[in-house]
Amino acid sequence: MPKAITTVTTTNIDDLLQLIRLLTWLSPGFPTGGFAFSHGLEWSIEAGDVVNETAFGDWVADVLRYGTGRSDTILLRHTYCADLDDLPALCVLGISLGFGRERRLETCAQGSAFIRAGSVWGGPRIAVLFDKEVPYPIAVGALAADHRIGVDHAAAAYLQAFAAGLVSAAVRLIPLGQTAGLRVRAALEPVVAELVEQTRSADLDGACFQSDSAALRHETQRTRLFVT
Repeated sequence: MPKAITTVTTTNIDDLLQLIRLLTWLSPGFPTGGFAFSHGLEWSIEAGDVVNETAFGDWVADVLRYGTGRSDTILLRHTYCADLDDLPALCVLGISLGFGRERRLETCAQGSAFIRAGSVWGGPRIAVLFDKEVPYPIAVGALAADHRIGVDHAAAAYLQAFAAGLVSAAVRLIPLGQTAGLRVRAALEPVVAELVEQTRSADLDGACFQSDSAALRHETQRTRLFVT
């Protein structure tokens, strides 16, 4: 007879429930419509700025470190700690940070969809934001706070999902092979961890001009697969 397997674990049921919820909310199957957005990547590829795996990896790392990845993570953190009465003002700030029509559409379409889907789990912050235009990181921060999911975990999952969405777009647009896409994702793991550490006490900031310019130029791009 085989010996019984003894498992030693310190994970409790509440920790597991929080992990399951976070995986659900930031999975590609969660109905936010993220597959429709490229964050200006489509223009950067057509313009010849992103032509291969190396260039794409650098492009995403810059967007995470210096652009939307950083500012979104800070917004998520501020939302997590905010009082209910401060949430509408944070939404206004988040919308104003959108650089151009498409960037605002990208964050608000996903954020409002996230709030509607997240209402299945409910929560006081979700109730306050339900009928408002909500930037995506604010929606994620609000639901994570409502269900007491660690803010570092929420930030890491948000950044990883953001990067994964860009990799998915690049696989279709460059085109980039699936294995190359996974290599990029693996290389971005320390960038995500670094950002989670750096944004713990950060004020709202962030700039990544090439990505912002690409987002503006994409608005008039003749042939497009993506909304942004």
